[in-house]
Amino acid sequence: MRETDIAVRLADIRRRMAGAAERAGRRPDDVRLVAVSKTYSVDDVRAAAAAGQRDFGENRVQEALQKIGATPDLPVRWHLIGHLQSNKARKAAVRFSCIHSIDRVEILEAVDRAAAEAGASPEILVQVDLAGEVTKHGATLDAVRGVVARAVQCRAVRLAGLMLLPPWLDDAEAVRPYFRSLRDLRDRLCAGGVPAHMLRELSMGMSHDFEAAIEEGSTLVRVGTAIFGTRQP
Repeated sequence: MRETDIAVRLADIRRRMAGAAERAGRRPDDVRLVAVSKTYSVDDVRAAAAAGQRDFGENRVQEALQKIGATPDLPVRWHLIGHLQSNKARKAAVRFSCIHSIDRVEILEAVDRAAAEAGASPEILVQVDLAGEVTKHGATLDAVRGVVARAVQCRAVRLAGLMLLPPWLDDAEAVRPYFRSLRDLRDRLCAGGVPAHMLRELSMGMSHDFEAAIEEGSTLVRVGTAIFGTRQP
């Protein structure tokens, strides 16, 4: 049964996560798994939740809202991990526990206004672009400090850390330098005066490279196909 397959895969991912954390001298509880449920069904979300999964990630606001609306009984947290457009800021601010993809001051301020008006207080992560890929979003190194500085001053949203979407490389070792660079950037920002609790989260690592990401300091890994199987076009 598909429910059994998902439960088995989740157990294997958690085992590998714990091993990576221990190799790095970290506690397994220091790293959370975000199950990326984009394109998968509500039944798949329910199967993962039944196996103990609590954090789910979606790329598109509209698809996420449909799943959130269909699962009000589940004790889960929803993460927006895809690019956020300003016209979706209000919905995202209210319905997600954490938004990983804040990449410019304008979208940050739009989310903060919407959250304040709705009495919400989602966590936000600043997405950083370390590779300069034109097909991906993220604040450049020159812009990151300004976005972080503005996030520290927000009324409603709570800055919690940084997010990285590195180049897609089959070899996890080739991606490792990007993970290390994000960790180093976090450390420099803290050394420059940003409160450490506001940069406690590093969202990095996916199905093929999450172990290397954990070894380099990730606290949130975003895993989809390794849990749910190959996505259908």
